[in-house]
Amino acid sequence: MKSFDYYNPTDIRFGWGRVEEIGEILSQYGKKCLMVTGSGKSLEPIREKITKLCQDKGISVIRFNGVSTNPTTDMVNFGTEIAKKNDVDVILGVGGGSSIDVAKAISVGVTHEGEAWEYRVIDGKSIEDKLLPIIAVTTTAGTGTEVTPVSVITNPAIHLKYALADKLLCPNVAIIDPELTKTMSAHITAATGWDAFCHSFESYTSHTSASEYVDMHALESMRLVIKNLPIAMKNSENREAREALHWANTLGGLSISNAGVTLPHGIGMAIGGNASHIHHGEALALVYPEINRWTWKHKIKKYADVGRLFNPALKDEPDKVAAEKACDEMDNFLREIGMWMSFKDKNVPKSTLKVIGKDTFKLPDYENHAKVATADDVMALLKKSYDR
Repeated sequence: MKSFDYYNPTDIRFGWGRVEEIGEILSQYGKKCLMVTGSGKSLEPIREKITKLCQDKGISVIRFNGVSTNPTTDMVNFGTEIAKKNDVDVILGVGGGSSIDVAKAISVGVTHEGEAWEYRVIDGKSIEDKLLPIIAVTTTAGTGTEVTPVSVITNPAIHLKYALADKLLCPNVAIIDPELTKTMSAHITAATGWDAFCHSFESYTSHTSASEYVDMHALESMRLVIKNLPIAMKNSENREAREALHWANTLGGLSISNAGVTLPHGIGMAIGGNASHIHHGEALALVYPEINRWTWKHKIKKYADVGRLFNPALKDEPDKVAAEKACDEMDNFLREIGMWMSFKDKNVPKSTLKVIGKDTFKLPDYENHAKVATADDVMALLKKSYDR
């Protein structure tokens, strides 16, 4: 076994109905809370429930319901001003990855000079150990941000989607309550579930940072997604499937916290910065088929392992055969969950591909890939993904 480091400071509260503990948990960190969340109507019962649970423990709740998919610097800055004006002492993110990422960034904005964007991982300032406590309640099963040291934000002025990244951004407490995911539509279930799979797959196949401990998490996460995502899409009330997906999401978050992501996420971030209407899970689905076929020969054993997760019959095949078949298995899975799509399907102009290709290299994710891509490689992959 090779040497490795593994660290995650988040207090994880996993289980059906654990949101009932939110008031007691928050009371340990402050008395005035900013709840950061989206404006979707489906979340209103959850927001109301959390507000009451907090108020029952004497905690004042100020709401910021201004978060949307691919959250922007404007959202973070607006939320920061609300937090400062109300002198809050704890930040609560409620929702999917966007809400929790904004909550993390607001904690930076409130406690540091300038805007939170100035503390991005690329060419940014260092985040100091003075953040307001961050509590996360996740209502989707995909991003894993409730246990990661990352906050992903888009700056629309320059069409860039970057991350703030520091271990201090790991939430103090994460409530991972699968019951809260029952309101997700079939498509959002698919998109977030695919994101969770990709986190684990990329951690598992990382050329630079994979380890035996991460592999253990990643393999179990992928297995759970493969088995349970189609079930949850067909029946949103299926408790076992929802629990399995939420745990897979958590395992994926723990994996990327320690092994990072690879080329597909680098391209996915560039897509989000230039086509904000595309959900992150969709962005990954756009490019995975072509990237897999470009990559598998450089990670034969691990692609073979994943192929056998999808199709146990491949256990009797040589690794090289199982690895190549893994590409077909992932394609078929994307079709099964309604995520087989192209840039053309998502109304992305061909001219935008060049910008996406250029922006891919503004993040280091491509360096972790089994085969390090050149600019020509990325453009070729994007063009092949335009219309399938």
